[in-house]
Amino acid sequence: MQKLSTLWGMGALLASSLLSLNAAAQAGFTPITFKNASVHDPSIIKVGSAFYVFGSHLQSAKSTDLMNWQQVSEGVTATNHLFLNGSANVFTELSETFAWAQSNTLWAADVRQLADGKFYMYYNACKGDSPRSALGIAVANSVEGPYVDKGIILRSGMWGQPSHDGTIYDALKHPNAVDPHVFPDTAGRLWMVYGSYSGGIFIMKMNPTNGMPLPGQGYGKRLMGGNHSRIEGAFVMYSPATNYYYMFTSFGGLDAGGGYNMRVARSLNPDGPYLDAQGNDMANVKSDPSKPLFDDASIAPFGVKLMGNFLFERKLGEVGTGIGTGYVSPGHNSAYYDAATGKHFLVFHARFPGRGEQYEIRSHLMQMNADGWPVVAPYRYAKESAVAVRPEFVVGDYLLVNHGKDISANIKKSRYIKLGSNGAISGAVAGNWTLNGANQVELRIAGAPSPYKGAFLRQWDETAKNYVMTFSALSREGVAVFGSRLIPRTDAQVVSAVYTELNLGNLAAVSANLTLPTSAARDTVITWTSSNPAIVSNTGVVTRPLNSDVSLTLTARITKGGATATKTFAVTVRRAGGVLAHYAFDGNLADSAGVFAPGAVIGSKIDTAGGSIGYEAGMRGNAAVFDGSSGIRLPNGLISSNTYTVSLWLKPAQLTAFTTTFFGARSTDAWISLLPKGHDFVNGASMLWSGTAWYDAGVGMNIPVGRWSHVAFTVNNGAINVYVDGMKKFSGTNFPNIFTNASGVFSLGVNWWDVPYKGSMDELRIYGSALSDAEVAALAR
Repeated sequence: MQKLSTLWGMGALLASSLLSLNAAAQAGFTPITFKNASVHDPSIIKVGSAFYVFGSHLQSAKSTDLMNWQQVSEGVTATNHLFLNGSANVFTELSETFAWAQSNTLWAADVRQLADGKFYMYYNACKGDSPRSALGIAVANSVEGPYVDKGIILRSGMWGQPSHDGTIYDALKHPNAVDPHVFPDTAGRLWMVYGSYSGGIFIMKMNPTNGMPLPGQGYGKRLMGGNHSRIEGAFVMYSPATNYYYMFTSFGGLDAGGGYNMRVARSLNPDGPYLDAQGNDMANVKSDPSKPLFDDASIAPFGVKLMGNFLFERKLGEVGTGIGTGYVSPGHNSAYYDAATGKHFLVFHARFPGRGEQYEIRSHLMQMNADGWPVVAPYRYAKESAVAVRPEFVVGDYLLVNHGKDISANIKKSRYIKLGSNGAISGAVAGNWTLNGANQVELRIAGAPSPYKGAFLRQWDETAKNYVMTFSALSREGVAVFGSRLIPRTDAQVVSAVYTELNLGNLAAVSANLTLPTSAARDTVITWTSSNPAIVSNTGVVTRPLNSDVSLTLTARITKGGATATKTFAVTVRRAGGVLAHYAFDGNLADSAGVFAPGAVIGSKIDTAGGSIGYEAGMRGNAAVFDGSSGIRLPNGLISSNTYTVSLWLKPAQLTAFTTTFFGARSTDAWISLLPKGHDFVNGASMLWSGTAWYDAGVGMNIPVGRWSHVAFTVNNGAINVYVDGMKKFSGTNFPNIFTNASGVFSLGVNWWDVPYKGSMDELRIYGSALSDAEVAALAR
């Protein structure tokens, strides 16, 4: 039960409730939509009116607007059309490359159109655990192939043998022959930059007629890196706006935990020297050979860091839904200058907060700041253009992200600031700001050694589903800051929005500590009071009663400025050790424990209506029968801690991989799933699976078709046991903590993705403790 005590008047509440409607109804704009595709290490080329990106694993995609992408190819397979030509395929065409690299996949490709009108793909393959690589050229008449191999042009990793420069290959100083990018200079000469880790980034002169390296260069000239420094993915863009060549690279590791981030240096010459904003020659940037391998600390201070892990965090009560907008390990970018519009674009792959290793293409507009450095627009490109801005549309509340210079897996979350009409910056940082010219901005932040220079830009905010003012700026130290203006709201409107959204989930059967938010949108403060702090403290610590359930009230006081509201929550704390829910399926979907609401019949997915559930004789009375196209949606919040037991009887009518029986999720990226038939990594055995912090608890056998089996699993703060017919079949540690709040989603027989369960199910019991082996065995009898 929730109650409102209004202390600021109903007018403010009404205004707040209408705010999102008013925003959506602004004249002159239609909500922006995007279509995503996945290409790792995307290298961009424009052909006619279409943009193409080519990347690793023979992935490619195309778009006419850099917003809506169509997947063109996917995977190094014999059917990938990029190399499919009669009986030839990528494996036959590039057999020498695969044999040298001892690999069956390809890394980041680059495609360029030369003067003969043909398309030249610079492909490469790498062993992976060493720099044994091959880089070659394949040519096609069409950008989408089929490509015909012209041979390997560079090799690396030939341990103990002469390399291309005649000396014995040394991975500390010689390059890894991967990640090529070919580009022309203003004089019509052709160049190729390449390299990853190992000896660094190199550049070679190329023949503009046939795309081959000019003779006598060895590996070419080193531009950056060495001693296995984590620097890769070089791409060079020339800008007529500044007459500089900009060399982009990615520092760090490419996976979600690797701290991948994009940096840039510039030169007046295509082959360098490339300098950062402090004047450091990037040729001197390399790891310290006396330190452990992949020494990031030695390289982190150098280069202009354009973007790393970040999140414009949407806090409780802010406009929109979800956690906000941001990226994890954005990198291996390409860039494009559009001569017709004068626009500069950055195109890269990105992972995302809370989404594991999933990646997609992203395109962002770049502008040049007052010092001639590219600043990257905070949000993805949505056909915006740099135009003059008026001060009154700049002043307001902002989220500020400081990207720093570190190479880290930490996500830089936004902080709340204000740009005042008097030129002051207040909030999480202090200082002052000025609007210079049409849209240039200079931010002088207390404690920063130099000003941040950049530009304002009106952009589409995917979280707020609205156009907002943004800024992006760089300091002389090569540190980037992003700003995103929040939809204007009064303090009373903010408090009202926080009140509306504040929700602790299902509080009817609490068995674990509650997460009580103490802050919300725009520095709103929430304080809590419990009517029975011995059972639930004012900070949410739960002490379960020994004898019987206890009911109490939690009261939240929401405050921002002079606006205040209170909201109350009715809470029932279950006694220690008892069953939280019991679905017996005796002709209905009721919770026999009388705590949770009944289950609801649904269709083939969690969010799909329809479906039909039948009943038959089960292990105890009746059992539920699933027809292979239906499921049951259970109440939210059945489990809300990291200590629990799930017990049920199963009689599958068939076994299909990935089909779930019991499914629970905090989000689409944090879930558990009990599978009668698992994936290939457990040889198809029955398993408890968790993603996307992947965990495989295979039991080494399949529960039989057409016969009842008792299956149970216990979780105790990461320690997990899985049982079949009362016998422990799996035991492990570090199982993910999925149910961190009382809003988890639960279902039987279906999830968001896979084939529904066909078979019977009986006696689902959920406990707020990890039962012992003996207790589980008793349930199986």
